Amino acid sequence: MGSVLGIIVQRLALGLLTLLVVSIVIFIAVNALPGDFAQAVLGQGATPEAIKSIREGLGLDQHFLLRYFTWLAGMVQGDLGTSFAQLNFASNMGGTQLKTVAEQIAPRFQNTMFLAGLTAAIAVPVSVALGIMAALYRNSVFDRTINIATLSSISSPEFFLAYILILFLAVLNPVLPSLSNIYEGMELSDRLVRTVLPALTLTLVVTAHMMRMTRAAIINLLASPYIEMARLKGVSPMRVIVVHALPNALAPIINVIALNLAYLVTGVVVVEVVFVYPGIGQLFVDSVKNRDIPVVQACCLIFAAAYILLNLAADVMSILSNPRLRHPK
Repeated sequence: MGSVLGIIVQRLALGLLTLLVVSIVIFIAVNALPGDFAQAVLGQGATPEAIKSIREGLGLDQHFLLRYFTWLAGMVQGDLGTSFAQLNFASNMGGTQLKTVAEQIAPRFQNTMFLAGLTAAIAVPVSVALGIMAALYRNSVFDRTINIATLSSISSPEFFLAYILILFLAVLNPVLPSLSNIYEGMELSDRLVRTVLPALTLTLVVTAHMMRMTRAAIINLLASPYIEMARLKGVSPMRVIVVHALPNALAPIINVIALNLAYLVTGVVVVEVVFVYPGIGQLFVDSVKNRDIPVVQACCLIFAAAYILLNLAADVMSILSNPRLRHPK
């Protein structure tokens, strides 16, 4: 247990170091975006004096390093800052109470996690079951059909799959709504119905990776001596795969599942935009369009933290599922 705890601490330290490096990249990249918020707010009639005043009010006139360390200190304390767009709205409305970036992101992040959770609940069991069946009937018509179907889905862009699903399930056969306009306080049943189409789109994207890894991991073990012994004892093929092969193939399967779950959190931007889903991806796109730097930086950092955390979880679960990794000596 001590060695496992040491590995977890080591992975956490590496994750924090990676997040620090990513924060530097995010800050440099976001501040290098073309355009200027003050210029965008004031429009064509902007004067140099007015632009300078807004930049001073937002702290954009400060040195680059000072702004980065101020932002980083706020991040460490849980303060994501205040949206530039909110500041502009408040000034136009005469001192309306502002929402912080954290208050803006929190409900959107919950919506994105709901979408990712629903997708995972569909994709993970379906992918593992298809992978087991493909390994059981490898090189059969079923195996080839599943491989072609999953490769076709993963080779297609998310927006293309989304529009295909909208065409068949919302336009030609109006079974599901084409827009996922959910809101706070909505009944769970209504929320599920409006989230099914984006969840199906993401399922088609991530299923192939998980299914093919499950299939490959199981097939690699089928030539092992203990599998041959189980077959010689007359154990059924399904029991050989599920009881004997699958537990020893868990490490690579867990890794690919965790990586795809990380994609569900960080790669939902296109799907949320297509379905007008009020998640963090949609907020990110709107903020880039409005040059709202604090919100863009916060969204990028959340995406990076989620990806790093899920990779850490994949490493730890792989180690726990494999005694040889827990006791390398």
